[in-house]
Amino acid sequence: MTGDARFEDGAERPVYLGALDAGDLQVISTLVQDAVLPVTEISWRPSDRRLALLVNRVRWEDVENAKRGGRAVERVQSILVIDNVLRVASQGVDPKDKDMILSLLSIAFEPGDDAEGAVILTFAGDGGMKAQVEALEVSLRDVTRPYAAPSGRAPDHKA
Repeated sequence: MTGDARFEDGAERPVYLGALDAGDLQVISTLVQDAVLPVTEISWRPSDRRLALLVNRVRWEDVENAKRGGRAVERVQSILVIDNVLRVASQGVDPKDKDMILSLLSIAFEPGDDAEGAVILTFAGDGGMKAQVEALEVSLRDVTRPYAAPSGRAPDHKA
């Protein structure tokens, strides 16, 4: 039997996703919304053409199950990797400030010529990073077991 995957099928498994186009990247952006990380967990390796971030993301894929089950919303540590990076620029992100904590709001792709473009990371508080890429290739992989979010609930963006 074959069929489309269901959202519920992945609820108890670690996430491991890749994005090669803007539509795929939107899925990853949704999963990392409200992820937090210390600035010390950002690694830019020019020789490898790779930008990596170790983030503590909300398990958005499990939030409704947690609410229905009366349990705490969970977070999980995940590695967000951007490959084919030619250069990186940032604003409001100070790698020398070892106490800086960032909250990732979104990831977007600004296409350029051919396959080139820029991956834009937007952080709360007017911070951001721009990774100029030769081609879009982003991955998100959970690397720890889920743990109860310190607040026990999902972030709320209602005005």
